[in-house]
Amino acid sequence: MRGREPRIAVLGAGANGGGIGVDLVGAGLDVTFVEQWPEHVDAIRRDGLRVELPDRTTVERIPALHLCEVAERRDAFDLVLMLVKAYDAGWAARLLEPLLAEDGLLIAVQNGMTADLVAEVVGEDRTLGCVIEVSGELVAPGFVRRHTPADRSWFALGALGDDGHPALDGAAEILEHAGSVSVVDDIRSAKWMKLVSNCTTLVSTAALGLPMIAALETPGMRDLMVRAGQEALEVGRGEGHAVLPIFGLAPADLARPDTVVETLLDTLYRGFVLPTTTTTVLHDWRRGRRSEAEQLNGHVVRLGARHGIPTPANDALMAVARGIERGDLRPEPRNAERLLALAG
Repeated sequence: MRGREPRIAVLGAGANGGGIGVDLVGAGLDVTFVEQWPEHVDAIRRDGLRVELPDRTTVERIPALHLCEVAERRDAFDLVLMLVKAYDAGWAARLLEPLLAEDGLLIAVQNGMTADLVAEVVGEDRTLGCVIEVSGELVAPGFVRRHTPADRSWFALGALGDDGHPALDGAAEILEHAGSVSVVDDIRSAKWMKLVSNCTTLVSTAALGLPMIAALETPGMRDLMVRAGQEALEVGRGEGHAVLPIFGLAPADLARPDTVVETLLDTLYRGFVLPTTTTTVLHDWRRGRRSEAEQLNGHVVRLGARHGIPTPANDALMAVARGIERGDLRPEPRNAERLLALAG
């Protein structure tokens, strides 16, 4: 970054990207949004981005580009934080690659196993892997409701190569304006551990159309959620991923293999979930959009089949998720009975 303030792009200014971008601007950093929803870009340009937090509301005026305007940009970005959906990671990385500085970094701040996909586009030397635990919702154009402010948000950051990355600490310092940051040696395993957590909660609670806490309290659902996470953990072992602490936990917290998933679930609910918190999957379904279910529980199902590891809980979650995305079902509490019957 050659001794000057880094030029930062946030690709995807939705619930999480918008909130993180506002935190970085509040810290005096040079941030530009790149966003695919035209009305959202227009609202940010006209009125600024409004981020409603549990204890305050912030409005920041931040430069925002439509996707079609990226080709008009001349100055390269030193850091790109990519917060589009996991299924958009490939084309999004290709979109920004021409504007990524030679010594720049692209960080996929996303759910799912997207880091190596990004590295295929921009090169491993310009990629860092990231795990994110931030909760929010894009309510309307120019309006984000963030459930977890910076003091309750968490990231893990790591290099893909065995020798680390010289810019890792600098990137962590930037992200620390938006939450606490853990620098990890095995970012792929850390991302898989977040996938384990996502497999317990995102589709399962969304299928019921309920806030996360209400879904957890629905009879039979906690057991199903833990089973889905345990299956994901076993598939991760088949893929060679280690069991690593996330969410600020210590290695000792995960020392008992039989309680790893429950520990993750309880830590998530205790530290990051409010009574009104709903998941990104439910936000997508309510807007008639495709969710990341295929990149989460669906990924576990496909890899489980490859390794000969049964995944009945994840199979059930995907059957209902696909039914909702086809329009055959809708998110509602009675899907709990359907899920429990399918999972056996």
